[in-house]
Amino acid sequence: MTSMLSEGTKTRTSKQLAEEIERLGANVSASSNADNTVISASALSLYSSDILRLMAEITLFPTFPESELKLYKQNTIENLKFQRSQPGFLAEEQTARLLYGSHPYSITSPKPADVEKITRQELIQFHEKMFVPENAIFIVVGDANRESILKEIEENFGHWTQGSFEEMYFPMPPARTETTVTIVDRPGSAQSNIVLSNPALERTNPDYFPLLVMNQILGAGASSRLFMNLREEKGYTYGAYSSLDARRLAGAFEATSEVRTPVTGDSLKEFFYELNRIRDEKVSEGELKDAKNFLSGVFPIRVETQEGLTNLIVSQQLYNLPADYLQTYRHKINEITIEDVERAAKKYITPEKLAIVVVGDAEEVLPQVNSYSDKIEVFDTEGNPVDIVNYGKESNEETADVTGKWNLIIDFQGQKLPVTLILEQKANKISGSLESMLGRGEITDGKVKGNKFFGTAQIEAQGQSLEVLLQGDLPNENEVNGTLSAQMDGMPDLPFTGKKVS
Repeated sequence: MTSMLSEGTKTRTSKQLAEEIERLGANVSASSNADNTVISASALSLYSSDILRLMAEITLFPTFPESELKLYKQNTIENLKFQRSQPGFLAEEQTARLLYGSHPYSITSPKPADVEKITRQELIQFHEKMFVPENAIFIVVGDANRESILKEIEENFGHWTQGSFEEMYFPMPPARTETTVTIVDRPGSAQSNIVLSNPALERTNPDYFPLLVMNQILGAGASSRLFMNLREEKGYTYGAYSSLDARRLAGAFEATSEVRTPVTGDSLKEFFYELNRIRDEKVSEGELKDAKNFLSGVFPIRVETQEGLTNLIVSQQLYNLPADYLQTYRHKINEITIEDVERAAKKYITPEKLAIVVVGDAEEVLPQVNSYSDKIEVFDTEGNPVDIVNYGKESNEETADVTGKWNLIIDFQGQKLPVTLILEQKANKISGSLESMLGRGEITDGKVKGNKFFGTAQIEAQGQSLEVLLQGDLPNENEVNGTLSAQMDGMPDLPFTGKKVS
């Protein structure tokens, strides 16, 4: 519903709206997240009257045209396919499910079937139900005269029909009682995406500031404990971080990293070491001072720009923060003590109740993580559970021979693109090279399991190192089909077929 607000109104088509916005040199957007929907616009002050009329038109009189809805569905379903090729999305999906249970926060994305079922009439009804003035906040930042802007708001929004908005109530997130391990299987992946998470606090909780300072010390930047340990000392990863996701009704603490598959278990050991250390040992005066200096120092920079100030005011209003929130922010940071940090860590980091999610090669990861929990589950990349007994045992299938040169054809947006794959096999291990439109990459640590093979190629593309995951299936000894998955924004899984040529 939110995405389609600007795709047609009672007086303008999607194209006409876009042309008017461009004529004004303005920016108009609508977005929704777990807690709220925001319609925003920015333009030169002399166009404020025009932009207010556009905002009113989009907010109050959208028509959700059938043609635009059809296009939206097509684009969304294609985007959902791409999401499932991204380890970060797969980790987020499982983490939300584990932390929030039946609460709506557990939903990170619709299924394609959900999108297909959406009708224009449903959008109209949902808009009428949710878009009522009793549930709205209007914020203006800029060179605006109070009396004149209020008059124009009245002219444009004064006829907004009152509704009967009711506060919604949702199930509480489930209480965690033990540490669990969830693996999303991406066979052949050279990396493991690790997330360790537990429930924390909602945005209005008074412990937010002590926890914010604690998190800065633990994992919020390149000088934090997690970063210095896993990257600088151990060399397991390019970065390791922690974060707070404090929402309106609940929140979570997370520690994350992408590590090489062989050091997944070693990385978990270091995560637990740091999580326990910040609970059991007081932080140093130097660490506390650096964290407070950073947080209180970066705040004025965020307020310097009009966009930054607007975002802070929006957060203040939407999360019902105190009226003096902006004025007292730095004071609240600077009054945090070592004891406050220790108390926050003990209360909101619970190593004995963590949800551990690992996206990677389950066959390789399982032996490394089975000591962390008696409750281990495995899912495929579509979110379906997989029987864990399928892993860690010898396959009865005869191992295929993939050695040789293969000419592949990739189907990319209707184009047929050639790829050359050269493989060398020793027992069930494979190595080789991949030459494609993205560049040339060396395949290492690949493997064969029955008639399937997996491998990862590191390709230099446009000056950046790109990981390409190769998954193949051999219906016979001379033919292959499968997918290439590149960790690149906007790049979906690429299906291929091929033949052995030598």
